[in-house]
Amino acid sequence: MNQAIQPGMAVEECVAWLKRLHTLFRDLHLILVGRITSEPCFELKTAFSLHAWLCAEQATALRNRVSELREPPLGLDLPPEPGLAWALDELRAAPGTALFCTALYGAVLPTLRQSLVSYCAVSQPLADAPSLRLVRHALLDLDDMLDFGRRLLLGWEQLAPPPCDPSLASTWTGELQQAFSASGLLAGTHRPPGADPSPDSTIARQPPLPARRFSQTPWQFDPLPRRDARFRDPYNGGVNPEAFLYDPAFLARDKTLMLFYKRLREIDVPEMMASILVESRDKPWEFLHAMTRQLWDEARHSLMGQVGFVALGIDWTQIPVNFTWSLNLNTQLTAQERHAVLFFIEQGLMPRTGKRFEWEVAQQSGVPLAATFQDFDWADEVLHAQIGREWYVTDFPDLNHALAYGDRCWSRVMSHWREYLDQGLTQHHNWWPDVYRQACQVWNTPPDPGTLAFRENYSQLRADLKEFSSSD
Repeated sequence: MNQAIQPGMAVEECVAWLKRLHTLFRDLHLILVGRITSEPCFELKTAFSLHAWLCAEQATALRNRVSELREPPLGLDLPPEPGLAWALDELRAAPGTALFCTALYGAVLPTLRQSLVSYCAVSQPLADAPSLRLVRHALLDLDDMLDFGRRLLLGWEQLAPPPCDPSLASTWTGELQQAFSASGLLAGTHRPPGADPSPDSTIARQPPLPARRFSQTPWQFDPLPRRDARFRDPYNGGVNPEAFLYDPAFLARDKTLMLFYKRLREIDVPEMMASILVESRDKPWEFLHAMTRQLWDEARHSLMGQVGFVALGIDWTQIPVNFTWSLNLNTQLTAQERHAVLFFIEQGLMPRTGKRFEWEVAQQSGVPLAATFQDFDWADEVLHAQIGREWYVTDFPDLNHALAYGDRCWSRVMSHWREYLDQGLTQHHNWWPDVYRQACQVWNTPPDPGTLAFRENYSQLRADLKEFSSSD
């Protein structure tokens, strides 16, 4: 009752604060997405994918709450006010992974957490109960992100030399804090009841913004996928796992190796989808939110493949995981054309010969982890097909036209299989026999000669077993 009798904030003040929180979550989402493709480290690619989705989830919850608070027009898609804009532009333009992560996990997200906690402390617990509930949920996600960041930065502290200049990082994060302070409500500034509710009146009392450091030159998205040293031979197209998977001559147990490989290889989907999101950032927020969920799902599927190999005691880093699909789509097609290819592939996974077939193979394999992963992978892909129908198919007269366009777009993508070989970028080594032998040792069974001899590659066939363009 002692809390309930406090007057708290007026609706206008709550809305102004929630809008700033929304702006930060919304823009952090796209900043993280913009880093995925060019980030070499697998753990950071997947973490950025997850954290981008968590930010999108919280931005959506805040959008919905603001719409309930007597606030038409909402103005939720307007550019940030100057303090936030400065901080977000600087974070987006941060050179190098270490400086970016130091600022994100060491300064920006802790400031966001401070603002969420402050909101809970001063908002009227009865009148504003719906807002407080979503803020508490946001804190759960944010604490997970901060825990990841804390462990990341702690590990970097042990390195010699440090991954970024400590003096520069300290000075710059201090400037970020100064900009956040200038943004008013973000840091938890609370106006007493009856004070001027205009955000401008609060901002006017804040310190001036620092001079721009990294964002003097506008940030540019880098569409070229990059991988760390564990991803050896990234141009390798020497094994066609789909050809093995759909061949009835091979055992279901052996096919789980190709299923784990296909899942691990799906890291190229976030690398490609990030380019769609960045280049489509002016589309409705609902589109960005839905596509970010799919992006995180694909990153999660890649982690499933990694875990699958680890569970079998197989060193996944010995397997070439190529990036040519994301590389070629990002450099040869427009954002709409990339989305068309993505949807065409998703729809091809819906018939009985698609994701259900993969699940049935895993069920028959005697490898329980594979069955679990494929069960959820199938469920995720059904959702992704629905996302495509809502946000891609509606641009066409009907589903058939949308699929035909996606097929045409994919047919225009040059695989460069021969070119990569001629340039010495890869020998398209057939890695399958070595992996299969390792698995047979784990299973305590001799390799099957026919299975060991598998050598289909991607020189002529793409993943749906259709031929590449004859001009390639």
